[in-house]
Amino acid sequence: MDPIEHVERKLADLEAHSLTRRRRIADTRCTPLQVVDGRAMLAFCSNDYLGLAAHPRVVEALRAGAQLYGAGSGASHLISGHSRAHAILEERLADLAAPHLPEARALYFSTGYMANLAVLTALGADNDAVIFSEALNHASLIDGARLARAAVTVYPHGDVAALEAQLAASTAATKIVATDAVFSMDGKLAPLPQLLALCERHGAWLFVDDAHGFGVLGAQGRGALEHFGLRSPNIVYVGTLGKAAGVGGAFIAAHASVIELLVQRARPYIYTTAAPPALAHALLTSLDIITGEEGAGLRSHLELLVAQLDAELRLARWQRVVSSTPIQPIVIGPNDEALRIAAALYARGLWVPAIRPPTVPNGTARLRVTLSAAHTHDEVAQLATALNELEAM
Repeated sequence: MDPIEHVERKLADLEAHSLTRRRRIADTRCTPLQVVDGRAMLAFCSNDYLGLAAHPRVVEALRAGAQLYGAGSGASHLISGHSRAHAILEERLADLAAPHLPEARALYFSTGYMANLAVLTALGADNDAVIFSEALNHASLIDGARLARAAVTVYPHGDVAALEAQLAASTAATKIVATDAVFSMDGKLAPLPQLLALCERHGAWLFVDDAHGFGVLGAQGRGALEHFGLRSPNIVYVGTLGKAAGVGGAFIAAHASVIELLVQRARPYIYTTAAPPALAHALLTSLDIITGEEGAGLRSHLELLVAQLDAELRLARWQRVVSSTPIQPIVIGPNDEALRIAAALYARGLWVPAIRPPTVPNGTARLRVTLSAAHTHDEVAQLATALNELEAM
């Protein structure tokens, strides 16, 4: 078969199953009110949970960082690309993690995807390692487990008893339990206290991807570990800096020895150009906001918006996944129906994405509503009204 024809058949199959993905062009900055493909829209699809992506102080810090350090880093961290801005940011992140991780040290990455690959391929590089992966883990955790030399065992979603049996039966020298902290497609939290207890009992690492918790959870926005009050040298923690922190990149925080191993062995860290130092400089301002009084106020407002949406939605046919986080999914079911509802919302000026397999299981296509502290109560009411009306049709 002609190779182009083969590719085109695959694309036609995606289209036939309502699985084609299409990009929209945002013409303005990341805020709830955007111009998208030339049209004014109210967006409920960003992970900018605290509204920091367009925050004046963060934007000014980015400008100042570019003035200080230029536009790019020029090389990998281990060649010449590790700037003073990177070093200061890592020290600050280690201080934030210190209450939860003894002898904490932090490592900054260009993306959360790379950070997850780094942890699993470095810690799981030995032939006698086993990765115990949560069934609903993010694609980056799944791909990291696939790339590692370790054996992989999947445990059922949230099933602590099943995981305990798997850990007890394992004779591996290195055991890694890998889980999202907040599951990105349903907004629910992993049972981290129970998972940590199992890991400490069985001599395993607990690898926590807190992409959707850092900045949002905890009194100071330190994330899921602060939310649950956890502290252990067995924890390896990843926090994303392009969501609630509003800028870009991610960090790994763990015991200093683990971080040193990553510096020496993690290919996604060693063999890539360092992120622009200006981003690291801007993130220092984001962290000031997150951990200060303003951040506490933003999280309080966000909690009120979540409660408002919960109170105002009146759904009978669709299944709303109850979540205390800014992720508020509504399960529609069939792929084509989810696309139809998303298109109807878009026609009303509301941008809410339809999420379909393989991101979610077959038959559970959904609208992934995400709230931001930058939203107003009137805007959330507008969304609730539109959803109630569309479901009743």
